[in-house]
Amino acid sequence: MTPSDIRWVGFNNVEITDWAALDHRNTNWPIVYVLDNADSSASGATGRGLKDVYVGESRNAEARIRQHLASADKQHLRNVHVVVDSTFNKSVCLDLESYLIRMLAGDGACQVLNRNGGIVDADYFNRELYRETFSEIFERLRGEGVFTRSIPEIENSDLFKLSPFKELTHDQAVAVEGILEGIFENLKADAHSTIVIQGDPGTGKTVVAIYLLKLIVDIASGPPAEELDSDSMFSEFFVQENASLITRLRIGLVVPQQSLRESIRKVFKKTPGLRPEMVMTAFDVGVADEQFDLLIVDESHRLNQRANQASGVQNKKFHEINEKLFGEDDTTKTQLDWIRAKSKNQILLLDAAQSVRPADLPHEVLQDLVAEAKGANRHHPLNSQMRVRAGSDYVGYIRRILGPSEVKGGPTLVGTFDGYDFRLFDNIADMRTAVIRRDEEAGLSRLLGGYAWPWKSKGNKAAYDIVIDGTQFRWNSTLTDWIASPKSRDEVGSIHTVQGYDLNYAGVIIGSDLRYDVDAQRIVVNRASYFDKKGKENNAVLGKTYTDDDLLRFVRNIYAVLLTRGIRGTYVYVCDPALRDYLRAFIPVTSE
Repeated sequence: MTPSDIRWVGFNNVEITDWAALDHRNTNWPIVYVLDNADSSASGATGRGLKDVYVGESRNAEARIRQHLASADKQHLRNVHVVVDSTFNKSVCLDLESYLIRMLAGDGACQVLNRNGGIVDADYFNRELYRETFSEIFERLRGEGVFTRSIPEIENSDLFKLSPFKELTHDQAVAVEGILEGIFENLKADAHSTIVIQGDPGTGKTVVAIYLLKLIVDIASGPPAEELDSDSMFSEFFVQENASLITRLRIGLVVPQQSLRESIRKVFKKTPGLRPEMVMTAFDVGVADEQFDLLIVDESHRLNQRANQASGVQNKKFHEINEKLFGEDDTTKTQLDWIRAKSKNQILLLDAAQSVRPADLPHEVLQDLVAEAKGANRHHPLNSQMRVRAGSDYVGYIRRILGPSEVKGGPTLVGTFDGYDFRLFDNIADMRTAVIRRDEEAGLSRLLGGYAWPWKSKGNKAAYDIVIDGTQFRWNSTLTDWIASPKSRDEVGSIHTVQGYDLNYAGVIIGSDLRYDVDAQRIVVNRASYFDKKGKENNAVLGKTYTDDDLLRFVRNIYAVLLTRGIRGTYVYVCDPALRDYLRAFIPVTSE
């Protein structure tokens, strides 16, 4: 079965007369429609200078669109595109509706006026066959000017990957529902709470953070009657009582990493209800005059304890914020303590195995957070792997082969993952060529590396940072949005530019900071070959000295993060010959 009877009804400056005369299915059939103001000189209902667009589904297109055109926030949407198919049912229409919303949000040429009522990855009969037609529908809409970019261009963009209009997996949806119930319970009781969302790389922690913020904002505004669909998973939360509880709520999203923070701000700038200033650093929270009702903290493991900061200004700020919040500069206070002092409720998304610097929150603090949340029934695990198409065991496999209890055995333990391109290269030039080829084919393919070479090009643009067997590379030339920058394909990205991001293919260079001790039969760190100053300096403020075993944990975590960026494949080159030989037992060797 291949649905093909797709009919289009397009109107400019629409005036509805008798739609039933045009096609009886316009008044009595499951359809999907797109409204926009593409020909309008107005900047849109939100006043942000972009065209507005709204996607909906209904069994009565005429009645639903009449409702929209009578509403204050949609009457300026005078262009209508209706998708009709004789084989469509309610489930197909809901799926197509969510697909078009996601693609429009990722296109970046418009503001999607839809609210987050609950787009969940729901299965139905013959779903894959129906979905084969979605690309055809996309191209027809693109031909009518609804979309401006191709499907691959959209799917490779940060606007798409970080959009609040994502399909949630079952465990993501369960987590969001449990969190909402807890938040409203706390608000009604005027109570305080700390909620923890825990998950491995690729389980969608950032997706949940952004989705939650958008959902809460939408609940606060209250949906128009014609939008409220009782089939939506979170429709029960769209009631006046909840809206009144959060209408004046002061909410923020804290993102420790600079690059990811700036990417999310770009998404918020194009999303009605969200504002770029909602996305903050921990320092922004600390110096704010107002208290927050709710703070969502992404990558909470990257919050800092008291340590030497990246600049004298930040060291001074740390001192001043501590004095402001606690009456003295208590050096035991961390940025997590700031978050708790400045907000009634916190949602902390974390993965302790992604801590990559000594200044990050101590491991025992993260353990205590998880234990406390579990004890209070405020712990929500994420288990479904959303990034790496190698199955749920890939992340665990990577951590085991790098971990403190290395997998023992011979070549029979090589990890093969069906449909996933996982390979070890003996030649760095060959790996570079393979990554470039993948970028030409699929886009979003980059070289990444551990910080095992000094950053010479930072002060000398003509210098090369990484030289391996005559092949030369430079480190990332920008710290923000590096993956999408024009030079990125010819550069090597560090952990600080890619943590939290997806790639289609990642070519990971494991430098000489990680070696294999043949005599001891274990992976060891080479401190002299690790050049991240902040990644290995001792903490004079707290009197902490970091041993080689401590440094080994951070460096292992870095490579585990880099090796779990690739959606379709991960390529590996290892500088240390002994470590390369050791990893041959666990990573298939390339035939290229």
